[in-house]
Amino acid sequence: MEAIEAIERFIENCTLDHYLDDELIQSAVERKFEIIGEALKRALEADPSVLVIIPDVRRIVGLRNRIIHVHEAVDQLILWDSIQNDLPGLRCSLMAALDKDPPTT
Repeated sequence: MEAIEAIERFIENCTLDHYLDDELIQSAVERKFEIIGEALKRALEADPSVLVIIPDVRRIVGLRNRIIHVHEAVDQLILWDSIQNDLPGLRCSLMAALDKDPPTT
């Protein structure tokens, strides 16, 4: 959840053109997507029912793998699209899951 919130802060008031011109923002967003993908990968390994809560988990993990292993081929337009169209739904799914089963400390 923290990584999602960080991405939202990074791109707050940011246009697509500004995002594409700012290597620092791109790098920060990529890192947070890596963190999201790794967390979901571990969650899926620990509990396959994560697929019920987050049906796109394999696609998100695949994005993480692409960023980490094929970093020169990362398409920033795909990341921008994910920020705009996928992140809000992921946030809602995580919030619902956390409300049902809050993390233990």
